[in-house]
Amino acid sequence: MYNFYSILPETYILCNICILLMYGVFFSTFSLLGYPLLSKNFNLLVLQILIFSFLLAFSQTPLNLLSCNDLLINDLFTYYAKLIIHLATIGWLLLSFEYLIKEKLNYFEFWILILLAVMAMLFIIQAYDLLAIYLTIEFQSLIFYILASVKRTSEFSTEAGLKYFILGAFSSAFLLFGSSIIYGLTGLTNLSDLSKLFSGLVGNEISFNLIIGFIFILVAFLFKLSAAPFHVWSPDVYEGAPLSVTAFFSILPKLAIFGLLFRFLLFTFYDFISYWQSIILIVTFLSILIGTFGAFAQTKWKRFLAYSSINHIGFFLLALLSGDLNSISSVIFYGIVYIITMLGLFAFAVNVKFYVYPKSYQLRYLYSINGLAKTNPFLAFALTVILFSMAGIPPMAGFFAKLFVLLAAVQVEAFGITIFAVVMSCIACFYYIRLIKNIYFDSIVNWKVIKPINKTSSLILGVSLISILFLFIDIEMISIITLLMSIPFLH
Repeated sequence: MYNFYSILPETYILCNICILLMYGVFFSTFSLLGYPLLSKNFNLLVLQILIFSFLLAFSQTPLNLLSCNDLLINDLFTYYAKLIIHLATIGWLLLSFEYLIKEKLNYFEFWILILLAVMAMLFIIQAYDLLAIYLTIEFQSLIFYILASVKRTSEFSTEAGLKYFILGAFSSAFLLFGSSIIYGLTGLTNLSDLSKLFSGLVGNEISFNLIIGFIFILVAFLFKLSAAPFHVWSPDVYEGAPLSVTAFFSILPKLAIFGLLFRFLLFTFYDFISYWQSIILIVTFLSILIGTFGAFAQTKWKRFLAYSSINHIGFFLLALLSGDLNSISSVIFYGIVYIITMLGLFAFAVNVKFYVYPKSYQLRYLYSINGLAKTNPFLAFALTVILFSMAGIPPMAGFFAKLFVLLAAVQVEAFGITIFAVVMSCIACFYYIRLIKNIYFDSIVNWKVIKPINKTSSLILGVSLISILFLFIDIEMISIITLLMSIPFLH
């Protein structure tokens, strides 16, 4: 029963997937466009499943237990991370309803893949064994390859899926190879057993082969996070995939992979800190550098967001350097703020359509928002707040997220990288503020007509704005949760 208790939400989602699969097959007719009548139906059903699944996860007692032959772990971190993933998915769902119907992504399989991806992420958070880690990450990646190329009528989408697949196969091979080296040398795959074996090892006692295996696994994780220099796939995949899928990639998987990275670096391989600190340092440096300067050159929204997210990953990793309680809680805090900001940004990007007789077109280039303040002041204000938060300007939530991360880095006397991060933030401010200048002060020749945004998306945009603007009144509200989430890694 205990084995079953810790994976209740996943089991519930899985049973529903089977039911939805039969429902979709029985009621849809075969055509290239899918079956439009089922689309809205599936939307609402998936929303209902996610809400019930959230309630299931919420009503559980956070127990500390290992289940399924020690393959999965259940603790405070997994409890809250599951809730965050559920909420983020519900938010994503509400903002992409309209878009999917407009873009004629009417395949009912799309929704089943989304549910499977959520299930995969819930499992990734709980993985406690090298085998479980490999299987869950692979499960998630396979779904993502299909989601990237879900729009069959667009060659960009197909190309994105193929690129993601080929490069993703590489990283999976790295993960498997690293795991097999570590298993071959130690005979263990469980993270807790490995941490007991490695505890108290000093420099010379650590075998060189172990370090090689460890680096292979670390590279695979960093690839999944799209940290530079393993970021090459992300701008192309973000650009090729349909916008709502890009939003999904951007918002959700980060937290799950970071949960794994915590377990891996701060629990199992903590004694290798002298090795992994230098690797994380280099990756942080490159991510912030490439993320900042890459975003300068972009003219399209999706690529801009891809480079922006690489920059954010640099900040995530910056806090990991110290490897203590504060660092974990500041990474999780940054993650929550990042998810809120991205939900708001994508609620804007996915749903803003310009109407030019006789058809409307999607927001694609950065210059499309020039002079937005004259035609739609509220949307302009919303986008301004979100961009200010991403640039890290007080009193927005983004400022506090960056502040905590930098404080965590200063505590381990990583002054060089901290100063570098601050300077790069100032440079990044330039292009966020350039966008704001374009919104407010650019003269426009032809006035754009913006189609009204639907209710669910404007709800998400509103919630995101209120959270970003007023988080500073009670930061404790989130920081208490992040501290609770970081407690299990103290052992």
